[in-house]
Amino acid sequence: MLPHPGIYALNHLLEAESWARDKLKPYAGQCVEFRSPPLPALRLDILETGLLQAAAADNAPNLVVNIGPAALPASLRGEDALLREIGIEGNADLAGTVQYLFRHLRWDIAEDLSKVFGDVLAQRMVTEGRRFAAWNREAAEKLAQNFAEYWVEEQPLLARPAEVREFLADVDQLRDDLARLEKRVEILATKA
Repeated sequence: MLPHPGIYALNHLLEAESWARDKLKPYAGQCVEFRSPPLPALRLDILETGLLQAAAADNAPNLVVNIGPAALPASLRGEDALLREIGIEGNADLAGTVQYLFRHLRWDIAEDLSKVFGDVLAQRMVTEGRRFAAWNREAAEKLAQNFAEYWVEEQPLLARPAEVREFLADVDQLRDDLARLEKRVEILATKA
């Protein structure tokens, strides 16, 4: 049976960084489970070398990492937004280590590409890939702005925040006026 591609990818990252393996070595024998419904859970055992392997089915996880469905869109807004969509339960020390690795372990794409294409072409590919990703992000933001403007101006489906605040202030004022009126009616009813 072939290993899960996620295990291969994580081990590839860990093999490139000895400091990351050193961080995981104290947790050898412990199990981490990643859950991201509707995908099947990925359960990993930490080896004495600091690398990972598929955990046995009967091995209970020491740490469970729940990745919410909004994690992918949140990742476009940045690392902090992504972390808000991830829940962690279990061993606090191991959780801190996993979070530290998440924040600091990075894939050196250029290094891997240079093994196949050479240093110059690999660097060029990474640079162009980053430009393309930035262009996609900018295009998505502009498209969202255009939709919002259309739904506010052309086809009123959304309201401007200022209009919503004004409406809420009017509702509050009406509620207060109604409460005063009820009080006056009460006073007049007791006098009569």
